[in-house]
Amino acid sequence: MVLVEFSMSPLGKGESVGKYVARSLDIIDKSGVPYRLNPMGTVLEGEWDEVFGVVKQCYERMKKDCGRISCTMKVDYRKGHKGRLESKVATVEKRLKRKIKQ
Repeated sequence: MVLVEFSMSPLGKGESVGKYVARSLDIIDKSGVPYRLNPMGTVLEGEWDEVFGVVKQCYERMKKDCGRISCTMKVDYRKGHKGRLESKVATVEKRLKRKIKQ
């Protein structure tokens, strides 16, 4: 299983690109892949091909009306482990003995 954190946005579309991010989030949400949105990107969890297939769909949609796209990605593979979107946070909370802001 992989966790992929990515941020994709068009260049040259002004300071606010929320409508482009919303389109990507619609694709991600409809995919059924577990995810978490954060202020700087989105984390997806699943099998490699499934997760990167969703990222590709976001890219394909964005390139339809964006001549330049910036994308950053970070990948964490761990064999046999799933549910890490929750468990990684839960592990930190357990060590702190309290809930953290999310």
